[in-house]
Amino acid sequence: MSVSQARDGWYVDRSAARALALRRFLVSNQVRNNPALHRFELDTNGHTALAHYQLSPPIITFTHTEVPTELSGRGVGSALARGALEIVRAQGLKVVAQCPFIRAFIKKHPEFQDLLAPSG
Repeated sequence: MSVSQARDGWYVDRSAARALALRRFLVSNQVRNNPALHRFELDTNGHTALAHYQLSPPIITFTHTEVPTELSGRGVGSALARGALEIVRAQGLKVVAQCPFIRAFIKKHPEFQDLLAPSG
């Protein structure tokens, strides 16, 4: 285990942090856009999580997110949101978050707040 002491006295497991970053990268790269069905998809353990949207460039409106009960509480919804928002960023779109889950995810993760479309 690679552990080092931070300036404030907290100990940080750098290998765990790297593993988490790698896991986020791999899961985010498994998220795919299915434009024919207007949704982003993430397959995990034989189930598919979905983030439905309506597209009217340059705006994408997230309307509903579905995570199968079997995957609940495992971070699959967050991985789906992160991957979808990374794809949206790469496409140069702005987000309207009608879906409460996507709205809460963006609020909790400031690195995605710049994607929000101006209101009004």
